[in-house]
Amino acid sequence: MPFFVIFVVFGLFPLGYTAWVALHKWDLVSGNQGFVGLDNFADLLADPDFWNAVVNTVGMLVVAGVPQLLIALVLASLLNRPLRGLMFLRMGVLAPMVTSIAAVAIVFSQLFSRDAGLANWAIGLVGVDPLDWQADKWSSWTAIAVMVDWRWTGYNALIYLAAMQSIPRDLYEAAELDGASKARQFWQITIPMIKPAVIFTVIMSTIGGMQLFTEPLLFGQGELSGGSLRQFQTAAMYMFQQAFEEFDYGYGSAVAWMIFILIVLIALVHFLISRRLK
Repeated sequence: MPFFVIFVVFGLFPLGYTAWVALHKWDLVSGNQGFVGLDNFADLLADPDFWNAVVNTVGMLVVAGVPQLLIALVLASLLNRPLRGLMFLRMGVLAPMVTSIAAVAIVFSQLFSRDAGLANWAIGLVGVDPLDWQADKWSSWTAIAVMVDWRWTGYNALIYLAAMQSIPRDLYEAAELDGASKARQFWQITIPMIKPAVIFTVIMSTIGGMQLFTEPLLFGQGELSGGSLRQFQTAAMYMFQQAFEEFDYGYGSAVAWMIFILIVLIALVHFLISRRLK
């Protein structure tokens, strides 16, 4: 009962109230100015800035999510082996999650600085000219993806590690007797056995990626526009910009509901794919 009370108060009620506000012309200062039906949603579907934000969000989701989960798999496999100081290593992968996001922003803003950043120094070693990481869509996506991966790879790795430790050792011993290499054991035993954990992390990473807000906001020094050409503005940033900078609370609520609908659709696709794989 306590869970359902909290869920209704902090989950269902805000969702329903946001839907109600989205059906009105609602100024954040003046309040409700009348019922407009689906006009906010109609305007939203024809809004190029919103679709640009959606493309940015999905792009960063792919750029950050795929490497994140692959690295987490490799990291979990290494942590599943008998190593010295194993407990210390397992705790270490959680360090980015408990690090202050403000500190993370300061460090990564220095790493991706145009004039004296470590990232430009590194690519300069292979003959690539220095980049203005905020000026271009792909470079800004990459920089933000590195921030996201640094924070969340360890979390996913621990989920994979917990799943790996539930696999019976007899399977690996039988595979070794049959002459299977470590790589073949990983792809034919480990991956199939931890498939539920993989599906879970893919869905959660997708939901988190569609709500991406903090990393790109700090990367742009707090500007909700996401760069001069909105090159790294996410859907969540666009929602906040409309609601709290433009004071158009009704339109911002419509953006919030569109994000919710997109997340539901993507989660449904994941669910159908996972059922087919199962």
